Amino acid sequence: MPATPNPTVVLASSSPFRRILLQRLGIAFETVSPDVDESAHPGESAEALVLRLAETKARAVSERYPNALLIGSDQVAVIGEHIVSKPGDHDTAVEQLLASSGRSVRFLTAVCLLNAATGNTRIDMIPTTVRVRVLDRDTIENYLRRERPYGCAGSLQIEGLGIALTECVESEDPTALIGLPLITLIGMLRAEGVDVIKANRAGDPLPGVEA
Repeated sequence: MPATPNPTVVLASSSPFRRILLQRLGIAFETVSPDVDESAHPGESAEALVLRLAETKARAVSERYPNALLIGSDQVAVIGEHIVSKPGDHDTAVEQLLASSGRSVRFLTAVCLLNAATGNTRIDMIPTTVRVRVLDRDTIENYLRRERPYGCAGSLQIEGLGIALTECVESEDPTALIGLPLITLIGMLRAEGVDVIKANRAGDPLPGVEA
C-alpha cells in the first residue's frame, strides 16, 4: 500500500522531554497522551518491557488517528539486575540514586513508529550506559530539591543537573537517554516517506519554538 502523502505525525506521549526532542526535527506534529498501563508482566525482561510499551503506546491512539504516523517510546533503567522506572516520589528517588551511586546504570529506550494507514510497524531499542559518580546523601537531597526528577527513569534528569551526577555516558544516540532516540526515529520516518530535511524550509521556525 502506498504511503499517505503528508501524513499527520502524532507523538503518543505526555512527556515534555520527548515533545521538546521531537521539536528539534522541525516537522509538524500533534501530541496526545496514550494512557496505558506501564506495569511489567511477570518475568518480563527490561528489553521486552520497553519494546512492548513503545508499541502499545503507539497503538493506543491509532483509532483516533487512523491515517497518521504514530510515535510511541518508553524507557527504563537497569541497576544490576533490577528494572527501575520513574520514581514518582522523593523517597523512591533517593533509593534509586543511592542504588546507582558509583555504578554503571543501563538505560533502555525503545521507539516505535506505527503507520496507522498501512499497518507498517517499525520498532527498535537503543541502550545507553551511564557511569554514576559516588553520591552522598547531601548531594542527592540537593539535586532532588533542585530538579524534582520524579518522572524520569532512574531519577537521573541528564538534560538538567543530573549531568553533574555522572562520570561518563556511552550511547550510539545521545538523544536516547533523554527519552526519544532521534537518529533511529529519523530513519523510520524516512522509510515511511517523511524526510525531515526536505520537510524543513530555510527560515521556518521549529514547531513550538519562537522565531
